[in-house]
Amino acid sequence: MSMQKLPEDYEAVLPKLYMLHAKEGKEMESYLLIKRIIDIFFSALGLLVLLPLFALVAVLIKLEDPKGKVFFRQMRVGKDEKLFPMYKFRSMVSNAEELKANLLAYNEVSGAMFKIKDDPRITRIGKFLRKTSIDELPQLWNVLMGHMSLVGPRPPLVEEVAQYTEYDKQRLMVTPGCTGYWQVTARNSVGFDEMVQLDLTYIQIRSTMLDLKIIVKTALMLLGSKNAY
Repeated sequence: MSMQKLPEDYEAVLPKLYMLHAKEGKEMESYLLIKRIIDIFFSALGLLVLLPLFALVAVLIKLEDPKGKVFFRQMRVGKDEKLFPMYKFRSMVSNAEELKANLLAYNEVSGAMFKIKDDPRITRIGKFLRKTSIDELPQLWNVLMGHMSLVGPRPPLVEEVAQYTEYDKQRLMVTPGCTGYWQVTARNSVGFDEMVQLDLTYIQIRSTMLDLKIIVKTALMLLGSKNAY
């Protein structure tokens, strides 16, 4: 399955501010309606089908760390900079947020993001959940509730948005997603600025067909991905 490729000089062809006018009127309304129908159908189906897996993961998390919670709830910034609680299976130790300050110097991603490939806060079961992206599955609930979509820019942390420029904030003008154009074209191989460019490119060219391609390609990537961290 081929994805639409960016031109080599993609940064030059994007205007510097407020370029979100590619689709308007009835075409955009139809697209958003179909997108929401797809979100509701697949998120509800996924939650139902994956219920046994959810139960198994919950048991494994509790066996390794009985005192910690099964789900990790974190406030994220969504469309129009509105906050919402995003859910994941807990893959880190209970005091992970407290330990983060001591690890900032080891950040492996440039710009307003924080990622460490061999993060010492990740539990044993957490490593497996992250490698397979199973830790992300509770976000199907966020999709069902309308906080997120299956496809869209990833929702950032509040402290990350505090570092955004007005140009960066354009990626917050649409509903965030579980996966997106950035994930299937670059994953963790690019820095923050490149991620923003890819997100804004998606916003310009998004369509139902492109969303379906991203969903399918994401599923294929998860079967053999070694870069999920």
